[in-house]
Formats: sequence, C-alpha cells, structure tokens
Amino acid sequence: MDFLTMTIVKQKNIALIAHDSKKHELIQWCEANKEILKGHFLCGTGTTARMITEYTGLPVKGYNSGPLGGDQQIGAKIVEGRIDFVIFFSDPLTAQPHDPDVKALLRIAQVYDIPIANNKATADFMITSKFMDSEYEHRIINFHQNIKERANTL
Repeated sequence: MDFLTMTIVKQKNIALIAHDSKKHELIQWCEANKEILKGHFLCGTGTTARMITEYTGLPVKGYNSGPLGGDQQIGAKIVEGRIDFVIFFSDPLTAQPHDPDVKALLRIAQVYDIPIANNKATADFMITSKFMDSEYEHRIINFHQNIKERANTL
C-alpha cells in the first residue's frame, strides 16, 4: 500500500469531548492542564465546549452536541486534516443513545492515525509527551491512490 507522511504541527488542534457523567472530570483536567492547552487551538462538542470555556476561561470552539451530530462534525474535521488530537472522556458504564456516532468518531481517528485519549490517565500521558511541544510526523494510507488502484481492478 502507498502511504502519505502527514505532519502534526507544534500548535495542535485538539478536540475535547465528554459524556455527561464525565464533563466535570474533563473540565478539571483542562483546568489542571490550562497552561499547556492555552498554546493550542481547542474545539469540542456542544455543552462540553461551553462548560470548559465557562469554568476555565480557555477559548473552545463549539460544535453541535454529540447526539445532534457534534461527534460527526469532529470526525469530518479529522478527515479534513483539521483535528490533530482528541481527548474524549467517555462513560463505559452508561448506554449512549448516539453510540454509533461515537464508534464512527473513534474509527475515523484510527483510520487517520490521530491520537485519542478516552480517559484521564491516557490524556495525562499524551499531554506530557515530548510531542506536545514539537512537530510529529506520521504515515497514513494514501486513500486517493488506494481508491484508484481498487477502481482499476474492477
């Protein structure tokens, strides 16, 4: 397969998402990591984005809430190359009505080799990584080439 090298630049585009029961945990995490986060572009889904801005003062661009398409909006930004990093405090013990959207977001992050944390421990490891303050190169499948080759075999 043909691959493309992509660069995640020094100033990251970070998506912040949390299920309802995890919103306060994410807000506390953002407050504790405020000095690092303020050097990056932040976005998030609906209520989560608004609450982080309200409680921490960090500017967070808000999209729709998750059940109203916000997870899919974040996924689209990943495909466009406009999200580099996802912090998603999910609740594994509560059924979510928009679970297919959540799974689609996680899948697209994997497809595009985007770092994603789904709990505080992973988020702590990621935000303290040496790559938070530098560029990072990663390889993704050259989907245009892959599609072209598949079309030629039909």
